Amino acid sequence: MRVLLDVSAVPARPVGAGVYTTAIARGLSAHADVELHLATRKGDDARWQAIAPDARAHAVVPDRRPARIVWEQTQAIRLLHSVAPDVWHGPHYTMPMRGAEPAVVTVHDLTFFDHPEWHERTKVAVFRRAIRIAARRAAAIVCVSEHTAERLRDRVPPSCPVHVIHHGVDHERFRPDPPGGVAHDEAVLGRYGIRRPFVAFVGTIEPRKAVDQLVRAFDRMAGAHADLRLVLAGTPGWGAQSVDAAIAGARHADRIVRTGYVPDDAVPALFRRAAAVAYPSAEEGFGMPALEALACGAPLVTTRGSVMEDLVGDTALLVPFGDIRALSGALDMLARGDAGLADRRARGHAVATRHTWEACADAHVAVYRSVQRMSGDPDPSDR
Repeated sequence: MRVLLDVSAVPARPVGAGVYTTAIARGLSAHADVELHLATRKGDDARWQAIAPDARAHAVVPDRRPARIVWEQTQAIRLLHSVAPDVWHGPHYTMPMRGAEPAVVTVHDLTFFDHPEWHERTKVAVFRRAIRIAARRAAAIVCVSEHTAERLRDRVPPSCPVHVIHHGVDHERFRPDPPGGVAHDEAVLGRYGIRRPFVAFVGTIEPRKAVDQLVRAFDRMAGAHADLRLVLAGTPGWGAQSVDAAIAGARHADRIVRTGYVPDDAVPALFRRAAAVAYPSAEEGFGMPALEALACGAPLVTTRGSVMEDLVGDTALLVPFGDIRALSGALDMLARGDAGLADRRARGHAVATRHTWEACADAHVAVYRSVQRMSGDPDPSDR
């Protein structure tokens, strides 16, 4: 089965949906039932050939976002005619309006509709339109959680099947016991001037992540933990000014470490050595960092009533979104090491082990097959 996967939206330093796209590209490249073609940005084909060595990269997409969107709607048809895929997969909300039938589109969340204030205005207009087009024209939609699927059905009822496929975890990287032991993790953290004990946040610094609330919660409890630090690891995104303001007003601002983007090898070390991992996001499609933290055996605090609660259940401490007092109390509890900590860690690791990228790739192939059957093309597995 020939699949054309559009990876052109994935930056050199992928996060969130970019991690998902990278992982499925790698998994589909190795899949015996798939001949994988990748639509990449111009000059970006070498990176993708390293990620997915058995795929063929087509470096034809412009680099800048506005030009990529125009290319998808006006020029992608040339690539489609050249490759003649059985399925086009747009893993980041969008699809060409011409020539891409049948198409599969991944919808990660509905925050462009529910919380437009969390995004740049231009992105809101573009992605609302893209989701509406996918709901009307795609042969199938993949949602990364049942929460997202429910919001899609409520907001933009699709005319095609909706498949829920959870993200996976790279268990070679996210594990409680690093190959080099504690010394390996300490060396990694030393590169960023991070000393234990610390509370860790990993993710893009943007409004929906509620990092400003985390700063205020940490500041409330830091006086009782003289050596504790807060480590904010992630690239500043749109709307990060609120975090700057929260740090500027914090009494313990000198104990807040901002690392910026950290490479892949540093993230598991942060999770493993943290006294607590905080992921107080208001809304996510899936909440991958929460699951990765559990895979490392980390004590986790995250948001009640969110997709993260659906994912991790009672293996984390759960607090209402926006309740800084409750978040501060949970951080204090984890920093002190409560009686239930060891049991939550063990159960959290068990939850994380059920999620693999191999299973995610297999589930995508099953969706592609179902789309191919609906389009009337023979299923390669029947040949």
